[in-house]
Amino acid sequence: MAYEIPVTQARAELADLINRVVYGGERVVVTRHGKPLVALVSAADLARLEQEQEQEAAEEQVISSVSSLGSVTSASGERGRFGLAAEHRRPEQRG
Repeated sequence: MAYEIPVTQARAELADLINRVVYGGERVVVTRHGKPLVALVSAADLARLEQEQEQEAAEEQVISSVSSLGSVTSASGERGRFGLAAEHRRPEQRG
């Protein structure tokens, strides 16, 4: 859970807030009119969050690429050429 503080109070206590984040491992959310405005997090937390975001983006790209391939059917004669004895059929194709 993050520590919340109004922006007017945060201005007066910035040095203390930085120490809480860096040395206390806290996360501070600065609010305006009770709504979150910005967050103070350590540089290590920021690096971890950015790395997680990059990993998620890469995973989404792979999923999108695989999904765009769709189903691929082999050319007639290829099964015999490679000695394939079975073929996958979707449940709706089974008779």
